Amino acid sequence: MQALSVTALNTQIKSLLETTFMQIQVVGEISNLVIHSSGHIYFSIKDESSTISCVMFKGNARYLKFQLENGQKVQVSANITVFVPRGNYQLLCTKIEPDGVGSLALAFEQLKTKLQAKGYFEQSIKKALPKFPKKIAIVTSPTGAAIEDMKKVATNRWNLCELILIPTLVQGNGSEEDISRSIKFADSLNVDIIVVGRGGGSIEDLWAFNSEIVANSIFEAKTPIISAVGHEIDFLISDFVADIRAATPSNAMEIALPNKNDQLLTIDLYMQELERSMKNIFQKKEDELINIKKLFSLNSIDSKINFIQNQIDLLKDNFNRIVLQKYQIFQNILDSLKQNYELNNPSKKDKISFVQISKNNSLTDLEKLEINDTIELQTAKVKAIAKIISLSKQQV
Repeated sequence: MQALSVTALNTQIKSLLETTFMQIQVVGEISNLVIHSSGHIYFSIKDESSTISCVMFKGNARYLKFQLENGQKVQVSANITVFVPRGNYQLLCTKIEPDGVGSLALAFEQLKTKLQAKGYFEQSIKKALPKFPKKIAIVTSPTGAAIEDMKKVATNRWNLCELILIPTLVQGNGSEEDISRSIKFADSLNVDIIVVGRGGGSIEDLWAFNSEIVANSIFEAKTPIISAVGHEIDFLISDFVADIRAATPSNAMEIALPNKNDQLLTIDLYMQELERSMKNIFQKKEDELINIKKLFSLNSIDSKINFIQNQIDLLKDNFNRIVLQKYQIFQNILDSLKQNYELNNPSKKDKISFVQISKNNSLTDLEKLEINDTIELQTAKVKAIAKIISLSKQQV
């Protein structure tokens, strides 16, 4: 047998291996992972007993949906290749999938965990939506059903708001970058709200909204953002980062805009309350004016004059009553004096058989005399001194 050179042997081994082991699938755990700045990925996969080197070049690596990590159990699709100068062989990977779970699901959980650790989902930093927005920018496809649904709902709910459509690629190659650019552009328009979304589809169709570049644009935006992607059962990374998550694009308009019918009803209630309040205020002021008028009437010049006049009338009445009383007293005295005068009128003493009887210079009655009393008998012309010798008193 002819001896082979080392190079010839390695070349034959390379040809044999590469033609025998084409498009194989190998399951193992990732170790020694190196992601080169060039975009190439170098790693090993191993099981309990063996290890094999692997490489995935940039052209295939850019299609990875999840982040490779040491310790991950993966299934690789690869070809065996031999590096002739060293006689080493390795797996040239064309596709890598997580073992036991889909690559998209794993990528979703990886990015979600990463962004959560960076604080992208914190409720405390979520921006509140304005109650009555004047302008809303909509980042979506101009040809999809989503924009028509949003326009219809907006017109029915609150037609005072201006909608600004920013045509955007929402699936396929380049959609992640286009969505990110549209969000940044919308944020520069000084609108009140940005709605980012699209209609339903497969997880692959919606995948652009699970990208880190879109999440960064949403997080960095100064304008409140509503994520409205797919249907109610679809949850995307954009939903967690946005300030508000809407179940559907139509629901985004319901969240962003007030209902004009509700507002009209509210205005009616406010008008009724205002009317009731004004009525109460006017009634209160009217009562106050009536009380003030009463107080003014009580303290007016006329009232004071009436009061003084009443006092004068009262004093006048009292004066008249006192004068009348005094007059009556004097009249009674005068009448008494007149009566006494009449009783002592000297002209009455001139009547025949009538004399005035005095005892001790005081008038007295005949019935009061006693025997031996010395009395004076007097008329208008004659005065006589007499002594009672005999006195006979008759029983009445």
